[in-house]
Amino acid sequence: MRRLRPGRREWLTAAVTAYGVVAVVIGCLLLWGGLEPVEQSAVAAAAMGQAAMLAVVEVVALAGFVALVYYLLGRYPTTARRLTAETRLLLYANPDHRLAQSGPSELVELAAAVNELAEQRSAAERHVAAEVALAQANLEQERNRLATLMSELAVAVLVCTAEGRILLYNAAARLLVADDAAVGLGRSVFGIVDRGLFAYAVDRMTAGSSDLQVTTTLRGGQILQVHLGAVLGPEREITGFVLLLDDLTDRLQTSDRSDALLRELTEGTRASLGSIQAAIETVVDYPDMDSDDRNQFLAIIRDETHGLGRQVQRWVLESAAFLGADWLLTEINGPDLLEVVGRAVERDAAVQIQRQAPVESMWVKADSHAVAQAIGYLVGRLHGENGVVAITLGITQRGRHGQLEIRWEHGVPDAEVFQSWLSEPMAGGAETSVRRVVERHGGEIWCDETPDGGAHLRFLLPLADSAPMPTAEALSGKASAADTSSDVISRPEFYDFQLFDRPDEAARWTDRALGDIEYTVFDTETTGLDPTRGDEIISMGAVRVVNGRLLRQETFERLVDPERSVPKASTAVHGITGDMVAGKPTIDVVLPDFARYAQESVLVGHNVGFDMQFLRLKEQRAGVTFTQPVLDTLLLDAVVHPDHDEHSLEAIAARLGVDVLGRHTALGDAIVTGEVFLRLLALLPNLGITTLGEAMEASRTTLQARLDQSMYGQRESRTGQRKSLHGRRSSQ
Repeated sequence: MRRLRPGRREWLTAAVTAYGVVAVVIGCLLLWGGLEPVEQSAVAAAAMGQAAMLAVVEVVALAGFVALVYYLLGRYPTTARRLTAETRLLLYANPDHRLAQSGPSELVELAAAVNELAEQRSAAERHVAAEVALAQANLEQERNRLATLMSELAVAVLVCTAEGRILLYNAAARLLVADDAAVGLGRSVFGIVDRGLFAYAVDRMTAGSSDLQVTTTLRGGQILQVHLGAVLGPEREITGFVLLLDDLTDRLQTSDRSDALLRELTEGTRASLGSIQAAIETVVDYPDMDSDDRNQFLAIIRDETHGLGRQVQRWVLESAAFLGADWLLTEINGPDLLEVVGRAVERDAAVQIQRQAPVESMWVKADSHAVAQAIGYLVGRLHGENGVVAITLGITQRGRHGQLEIRWEHGVPDAEVFQSWLSEPMAGGAETSVRRVVERHGGEIWCDETPDGGAHLRFLLPLADSAPMPTAEALSGKASAADTSSDVISRPEFYDFQLFDRPDEAARWTDRALGDIEYTVFDTETTGLDPTRGDEIISMGAVRVVNGRLLRQETFERLVDPERSVPKASTAVHGITGDMVAGKPTIDVVLPDFARYAQESVLVGHNVGFDMQFLRLKEQRAGVTFTQPVLDTLLLDAVVHPDHDEHSLEAIAARLGVDVLGRHTALGDAIVTGEVFLRLLALLPNLGITTLGEAMEASRTTLQARLDQSMYGQRESRTGQRKSLHGRRSSQ
C-alpha cells in the first residue's frame, strides 16, 4: 500500500469533515423546508432559547466527528503498512515469523489468513526440503570426498579464477602461507604470488605452455615455488588456475650453507696441503739433511695433518645436517619413530623387543619407512648370523642429532662384515642399501661393544628445527572461542566454485549488485565511548561474507593493547580486563592486518559510525586508509522496517529469527551482525534496492542516518550525545 505523505491525513480529515458538515446543513435545510410556517416559528423560538447549549453540542459533536475520522484514516493505513512489512519479512527473511493479529477486524482476519498461508507454505517447504535432501545425497557424498581430499592433502593447493580470485584452498596452503589475511575465499591471489610473475605465467600458458614454475617472495623472506596449471573452459579459454605451492626457504638456505661450507673446505685446506706438500718435497729432495732438520719437517707434516684432520671433522659435523637435504624427510617425534621401527623389526626378524621411552621430548627429521626398513634389515642379519634373540630400542639426543640405539647382550659383528651389510642391497626387493639410507639422512651409523660387555648399534638422525606442524583439525579449530556452537562443522569449507561466475572486476562499487559483492562484517570493543578523549580499541573481530555465505572459518580476531587502563565499567560490558590485553600488539600493528583482511570488500557493522570513528582516528598512526564503502545494519533495518522504533542488534535479530550468541565479544557481535546483514539483503530487492549505491542512498535518507552523522561526523561530539543515540551502545 502506498504510504501517506506527511500532511495528507490532515487534508483528508478536513475534506471528510467538510463533507459531513455540508451534508448535515443540507439535511437541515431540507427538513426546514418541509415544516409549516407555524412549526418553523416554534422551532426557531425553541432554538433561540437554547442557542448556547446547541452551540456547545455542535462543537463537541464536530470535534468528536473529526477525531473519529482522523483515527479511522490513520488506523487502517498504519495497520496495513505494518502487515505489508511483516508479510515481506515472513516471505524473504524469517519464514517462522507470524503476523500480529491486531487492528481493525477486517485486517485481523486478513492477518489470520496470511498466517494460515504461512503454515501451509512451511509444511510445503519442509516436504520439498526433504525431497531435495534425498535427491542431493549422492552429490553431498562427492562434496564430502572433495572436502576430505583437500583438507588432508599434504600439498598446498590454491585454485583461483582468471582474475586471480581464490575460490579453493586447503589447510596445507593456509598453513604454508601462515597469513589469515592473505588466504581466504574471494581474496586476491596477488597477496601470495607477484602480479607480474602471474601475468608472465598467463602469457606462457596462452602461448601453449601446459605447466610453469614461478618463484616468488612473500613477507618475511619466505620463498615459494609455484606450479601453475590452467583450468580451461568449453572453448579452451582459460577460466582459472591451479597453484601448487612448495616452500623453498629452508632448502635454499641449506643449499647456500652447503655451498659456503664447500668453499670454506676448499680454501681452508689449501694452505695446510701446501705446507704438507712443501715439507714432503724438502725431505725427499734433501735425503742427506741432518736428523734435527728432518725431524722438524716431519713435525710440520704431523701438525698440519692433525690440524687438517680436525678441520675436516668439524666440517663433516657441520655439514651433516645438509647432506641428503633434497630427500623427503618429515618431522616425527621419538616415541612414534620407535613404534615404527619396532613394528618393522617384529615383521623382519624373530627377536624380542623392549622399547625404552625417551627421557625428553624430541623430534627428528626422517624418512621413517626407510629408517625402519634399514634397522629391520640389520637386526635380521644380527639374528641370523650372530644369534641375537632380544634387543632394546631407544632414542636420545646427541648434540644436533637424535641417536637411535639398538642394544643386545653379545655378538658384535666383525667390522668388515658389518660394512658389507651396509653396502649390500636390502632384502625384500629393496633397491637401496643401508648406507644409502644413512647418507640420505646426513647421519652416521656404527656398531661396537658397550662398557658392560654388551653391544649396540647407533644411527644418528638430524633433529627437527621447529615444533611439529599443526593438523588440519587444529587449524580448523583456530577460528575462535566464540564460534563453538554445536552446529559448527568439524571440517572447514575451503572452497566455493560459484566464484567462477563473478562479474567484471572493473565495475564501479556503486553499480555492483549487492549479491555480487564481498563484505567484511566487523565489530570493536573499546575502553569507552569517546575516542577523541583517549578511549581506545581493545578488541577487533571480523568475518567475511562471500557469495551470500558467512565464512565462519575465515575470521579475524585480535586483542589490542590500548596502552592505557581499562575501566571497570567497560570490563563489565565486554569482560576484557587490562591484564588480558597487556603485552598484546598495539593498534598500529593490528590495524594494518585488519586492512589487509578487509581489502577489496565493503565494510559492514551495526551502528558502524561508532567503530569507524575509532578506526579513522588511528589511520595515520597505523599507515592505512579505509577507502571502501561502509554499510550499517542499523540503517538498513530502518530502511526495511521504517515503522519499527527499535533498531538495536537484539531487536533486529529477534525480528529476523537470528540466534544471538557470543554477545559483547568483537567476533561474536560480528558473526551475529553478519547473519542479520544477510537476511536484510534478502529483503532489500522488494523495495527496489539491488545495487550498493541504492543501498547507501536509502540508508543515507533515514532519520537514523541523520542522527548518526550528527553524532559521529563531528570530532567535537560529546560522550553524552553518543550514549543517547539509539540507547546505550551496550544494548545494541
